Amino acid sequence: MAITAQMVQELREKTGAGIMDCKRALTETEGDLEKAIEALRKKGLAAAAKKSGRITSEGTIASYIHTGGKIGVLVEVNCETDFVARTNQFQQLVKDISMQIAAANPLYVKDEEVPESVLAKEREIYRAQFSNSGKPEKVIENIVEGKVKTYLKEVCLYNQPFVKDAEKTVQQLVSETIAQLGENINIRRFARFVLGEGIEKKEKDLAQEVAAQRQAVNQ
Repeated sequence: MAITAQMVQELREKTGAGIMDCKRALTETEGDLEKAIEALRKKGLAAAAKKSGRITSEGTIASYIHTGGKIGVLVEVNCETDFVARTNQFQQLVKDISMQIAAANPLYVKDEEVPESVLAKEREIYRAQFSNSGKPEKVIENIVEGKVKTYLKEVCLYNQPFVKDAEKTVQQLVSETIAQLGENINIRRFARFVLGEGIEKKEKDLAQEVAAQRQAVNQ
């Protein structure tokens, strides 16, 4: 199948890859656009892995306020140079990550940030769920580890399905951007704020404390 300039341009617009890379991918997949995108993604992930050890001391700290002002996010995303930090593509990535945090409520950036005490507690809960199931211990342990993996996918930002495209994770989104911009990119930290969060609990605790004090006085 003949690969036209229009096909190459369309693939380039969808992936941000170079002209020759797009033409090669289309040739290898016989003009199938979706397969070509997948092929470039795989190559992009490989290219990103090579850059993962580079120091990222530039970047930006961005804020995002969800519609209605009920949820707010602060996030720091790092790259290697100020030049890349100012590009539209990097800024769009930061915006997408901010929206992801607002929508999906991750608790950590990466797996390694999750305290071992938290994982131990999760395993304890999962084991208790199957304590009277009659299943062999080895089977229960496999189930428990499977549930832990699911838990990590839910609470770690990099593991979560991207809210704009559930076919890829946030990690893949970042890796594709690394491949396209040619620099290492790292989500360093974030904070998520929900209007009124924690106030109700504090008021309840205060009410309980006042009630206890009154009871002590009346005795």
